[in-house]
Amino acid sequence: MYTSSLSSLQRCNLVAWQDVVAEKRRRQKAAIPNEWLIPPIEQGRTNVLDIPISCGLLSPQEAEITTTSDVYLLLGKLARGEWSAVDVTTAFCKRAVIAHQLTNCLTEIFIEEAIQRANELDDFYKKNATVVGPLHGLPISLKDQFRVKGHEASMGYVAWLGQVAEDDSALVKLLRQSGAVFYVKTNVPQTLMWGETHNNVFGRTCNPHNLAFTPAGSSGGEAALLAFHGSILGVGSDVGGSIRNPSHFCGVYGFKPSSRRVPTYGIVNSLDGQDAIATIAGPMSTSLSGIKTFMQSVLAAKPWRVDPDVIFKPWDDAGYALKEHGEGYKLCFGLIWDDGIVKPHPPVMRALECAKRALENAGHVLIDWVPHKHAELIANARSTFLADGGADYAAALISGEPMIHSMKLDADPNDIPEFRKPREPLTAYQLWQLHKERRELRKEYFDHWQATEDVTGTGRPVDAIICPVSPYAAVPHGEKRSAVYTLVWNTLDCPSLVLPVTRADSAIDTQVLPHEFRNLDDQAVYELYDPECFHGLPVGLQVVGYRGEEEATIAMAELVDAALAT
Repeated sequence: MYTSSLSSLQRCNLVAWQDVVAEKRRRQKAAIPNEWLIPPIEQGRTNVLDIPISCGLLSPQEAEITTTSDVYLLLGKLARGEWSAVDVTTAFCKRAVIAHQLTNCLTEIFIEEAIQRANELDDFYKKNATVVGPLHGLPISLKDQFRVKGHEASMGYVAWLGQVAEDDSALVKLLRQSGAVFYVKTNVPQTLMWGETHNNVFGRTCNPHNLAFTPAGSSGGEAALLAFHGSILGVGSDVGGSIRNPSHFCGVYGFKPSSRRVPTYGIVNSLDGQDAIATIAGPMSTSLSGIKTFMQSVLAAKPWRVDPDVIFKPWDDAGYALKEHGEGYKLCFGLIWDDGIVKPHPPVMRALECAKRALENAGHVLIDWVPHKHAELIANARSTFLADGGADYAAALISGEPMIHSMKLDADPNDIPEFRKPREPLTAYQLWQLHKERRELRKEYFDHWQATEDVTGTGRPVDAIICPVSPYAAVPHGEKRSAVYTLVWNTLDCPSLVLPVTRADSAIDTQVLPHEFRNLDDQAVYELYDPECFHGLPVGLQVVGYRGEEEATIAMAELVDAALAT
């Protein structure tokens, strides 16, 4: 799957790992056309979202193209020939490069290759008066994990630099066949298993809403790029919240399907082979139409033919029509105000209130959801991820680069927090006990869900759950804590879609009196909140569906989104 004239390990034996990184950064910078470079921003500026328009690099048409949020609208213009694939690709390449200069969100940049692909699509359109596929001419950005033929997928590890993919990963192959154009890959944290985005190869990614804040992780580069409109549709991955937390922090849409519906074969990964709680690929977009378009296109391409783990389940029109959910009439949503582990900040509580009010006004019913053994579900997942005793990370750090133990800007590299200290690996038998425990916890949870049929008033169990993505909006670098509100749905393997709801407002979201703290995380989260510090940051919510109901979850998220917009 990879080729290299001189392996990264060989090079690191000859030169220091820092020199290998310096060479990679030189190559990355050389991939940006000189005429697309912008001046440094003024010192102290934090929000940089208006710079793509104000910097003068984009033409009026390129500005119009890249400020288009609706994927349906953009694909329609491409299909009608109103915008060429070259025009659209060039516009997003430019805006992505601007985003990178301000937020450090990219890893691989291949502009010339993207323009060549767009030219081929335009030629096909001229000759055949039709499109190649449902994604004809659409630029799609990719998290660094996804292999693209001819390019690296180092995932922020020095030892993996210089390894060039001989073939596309399965999902990239399907998207390419559907007409997509690939132009950039996006930054991730070292090891992926972090809620922020920083590594020794590419450095730290910042949130364009406030550069002093993190875009979360591990799909943080993807979310920062989308927030900047340097992409309209991207692909992330999620094993504990890595699509959903960045989407929430950056104010975009993100979807984690259930496992085995979207192909992951051929990606690079941490904890590769740990399939009990699977790494799941999913879309991130500036619109809900992007989420639906991605899922429809991927499933129409028959992904079970290219990934042996994908189940045979085409797009379900009946599921999307909510045939099992009253056809969308008078749905009942379970609302999680507080999971009992970490109490959310005031802006998140207000987002929940907004959703409740909007849905009730639209004729739906909401009941308070009682979280069932969330702490046990989260503990099970964490123990599963740590079962190897750190062997996976150690194997990837053979270049000599140090393990990053903190995302703080002024972190002491010798200060190792308790959760990063090596643990004794579990035996196979001990790991099997975790698998058995998770099976029983899942059974209990889904029994708990089905039992709500007695209280919904619809004759059905709760149709979907609405809950926080995180107890806070985006946080300053180094302050991201546990992913309790997302990880539970990975353990249960439920589809979950994040949609933007509101923004933190210091005039409304004042600090509340302290409550009785449940744990150290709960206390730290409470003490972190400062209404002025968080002012203006995006706040999203999750719409969580029953396991395997991707299409219904998307449809219900559309209903929630529409209700919030009225």
